[in-house]
Amino acid sequence: MDAVEKLSLLSSQMIYEPAEDRGPSGISLPCGTRPAYGTVHPGVKPNQHMPVISQAVMPNGRRISLLKTLLTSACERNCYYCPFRAGRDFRRQTFKPDELAAVFNGLLQAGIAEGLFLSSGLVGGGSATQDRLIATAEILRTRFQYRGYLHLKLMPGIEMSQVERAMQLANRVSLNLEAPNSSRLEKLAPAKFFMDELLQPLRWVDEIRRQMPAHMGWHGRWPSMTTQFVVGGAGESDLELLETTLRLHRNLRLARAYFSAFKPIPGTPLENLPAEEPVRERRLYQASFLLRDYGFDLSELPFNTAGALPLSLDPKLAWAQQNLSEQPVEINQADKALLLRIPGIGPRGARSILAARRSQRISGVDDLRRLGINPARLAPYVLFNGKKPPAQLPLFV
Repeated sequence: MDAVEKLSLLSSQMIYEPAEDRGPSGISLPCGTRPAYGTVHPGVKPNQHMPVISQAVMPNGRRISLLKTLLTSACERNCYYCPFRAGRDFRRQTFKPDELAAVFNGLLQAGIAEGLFLSSGLVGGGSATQDRLIATAEILRTRFQYRGYLHLKLMPGIEMSQVERAMQLANRVSLNLEAPNSSRLEKLAPAKFFMDELLQPLRWVDEIRRQMPAHMGWHGRWPSMTTQFVVGGAGESDLELLETTLRLHRNLRLARAYFSAFKPIPGTPLENLPAEEPVRERRLYQASFLLRDYGFDLSELPFNTAGALPLSLDPKLAWAQQNLSEQPVEINQADKALLLRIPGIGPRGARSILAARRSQRISGVDDLRRLGINPARLAPYVLFNGKKPPAQLPLFV
């Protein structure tokens, strides 16, 4: 098997990793999108075994073609839900660091990929696996002078010095917590230790960013940090997931939590567990953005007695129905915090409204449209100079 065929196999197995796959609303997009390849670099032989490229959105909002791949799909851990778990019968492949760096550089030169998300199965322990990931990144940054986007995975059991070195090479680092706490993790990955192996490296990332000068990071800044949860594999509630997410945002400056709806994998201990509803994943994203960007607190989210969010309704809309239906917000007087609570108004819309109010009063929905705000969702919850907008808004103007 040549290097491109090997990469095709390893990249196709990264559909389980939703990082950077998101639309404007932050909701995951389908993985595995293939671009039009165009002219292929001499170092990359064209055949039917081309790597899977994700059309990804970077932290700054720019879209790029991102190769997401494993260094190896071999793994010594026995996580109950994972397709790569030890002992499962499936085809595995492994790259050496210089081999993967060279083939990615070929894809880069051919215009097939612009960025790299690099992860790995665990072989020889977390520290040894991390050394191979770091070696791959070092070859890209030094030998091939790669200056583009690099998301580097941190392995369970990594050492603090390795965390620091990864942060000197990457634009973003991440480590999957998988579950919101130790008891839930035991039902997914009994050989992993939540506090020592998973949470501690994330704490080191934040410690390094707080205590060491930013010029030591890649291009003079420390990387952002993310994590991922498996949703629906361990009986966890939405409240548990969001409690942990909120703590990470507040205490460790987590940039983003990703949620991956559980899907049973044949040949794993959880193969007979039903798949989680994708809409639950969507509600968790929406709620996590309310906590991170909109000033909401956990106590304001519409959990039921079992700690679940309603599947039938956007949590922000559910809050507005309970709190704003009888007390609509005066658009010309509300501060930023209150504007952000109105359905249909996000951070950008709130800033636009505040800027427009410095020179004029907002008299109706047409003024909002001119600011780039769709008034359809907000109409029941706002007043314009003390008056409600029309009950039926035109779909087209």
